[in-house]
Amino acid sequence: MSDHRATAAQAGIGLGSAIAVAISWSLHQSIIWAIVHGFFGWFYVIWHAVTRPGGITG
Repeated sequence: MSDHRATAAQAGIGLGSAIAVAISWSLHQSIIWAIVHGFFGWFYVIWHAVTRPGGITG
């Protein structure tokens, strides 16, 4: 495993969490919601894609 990957895994940062936090911040501008959505990670990202117009299908 690469050093960068091991460091991110140790920090607890995942791609799903990072995307969820970015989406949440852009919609709500709230650190509380960003933390909550970051905790749920990929579940929030998938929910966001499914419920938005154009979501998964483009």
